[in-house]
Amino acid sequence: MALPVVDTEYLKEIDKARRDLRALIAFKNCGPIMLRLAWHDAGTYDVNTKTGGPNGSIRNEEEFSHGSNNGLKIAIDLCEGVKAKQPKITYADLYQLAGVVAVEVTGGPTIDFVPGRKDSNVCPKEGRLPDATKGVSHLREIFYRMGLSDKDIVALSGGHTLGRAHPERSGFDGPWTQEPLKFDNSYFVELLKGETEGLLKLPTDKALLEDSEFRRYVELYAKDEDAFFRDYVASHKKLSELGFTPSSSSTKPIAKDSTILAQSAVGVAVAAAVVILSYFYEVRKQMK
Repeated sequence: MALPVVDTEYLKEIDKARRDLRALIAFKNCGPIMLRLAWHDAGTYDVNTKTGGPNGSIRNEEEFSHGSNNGLKIAIDLCEGVKAKQPKITYADLYQLAGVVAVEVTGGPTIDFVPGRKDSNVCPKEGRLPDATKGVSHLREIFYRMGLSDKDIVALSGGHTLGRAHPERSGFDGPWTQEPLKFDNSYFVELLKGETEGLLKLPTDKALLEDSEFRRYVELYAKDEDAFFRDYVASHKKLSELGFTPSSSSTKPIAKDSTILAQSAVGVAVAAAVVILSYFYEVRKQMK
């Protein structure tokens, strides 16, 4: 499929979609599943073969029916309402925008969003996403394949501060934190506390304490939410742009440049008016 033309009209639709998503997520309390949708569409990327990634392919039954994507048809269907109102936006951009908005609406940091992703109908084979039953080596294998780092692994794991596991989807049950609709650093705080009745800790969560490199980030983020937010923003943006190279027209400076040009034109017009008025004033003085 062709790349979208990221012009002023496209950027306007992105802004409208952002507003629609804010209202939808706030009303439906669907931030956690929207974030999961964004991650699972992007997390299939293979840096070696340049396949998979945030390209909207998860909307196809071949992919959303993968075991790791159980339940995500709910989020896909919710996004259809936004897509119907803003049809120019690619699914690839829409799903990643939904993830960014989900973090913001639930109290998390603001993540820079650059549009321009191309849609694809080519679905990766099952098995590219993390398996919650496995440990340290598996996490590195999956995330290194995407081109991500140890810091990215831990920062992105902090996204489990949102939502809960559902037994019919994953075989696990329960939230990771006491406030599963609030984006903060409590995932790491709870992880360091050990087992807490009613809260979930997956094998992949516990793995973050077993490895010294992972653990140092867990300890940092548990005591310093600002550090977590800063690193999470960088890691989320990286994940959302895997295999995507923004074009020069994909950023908002298009609108800003138009504003600057308009402001410059107004400035020139005002200056010209002042000169003309001054001229007539001098002429009138000489005539008196």
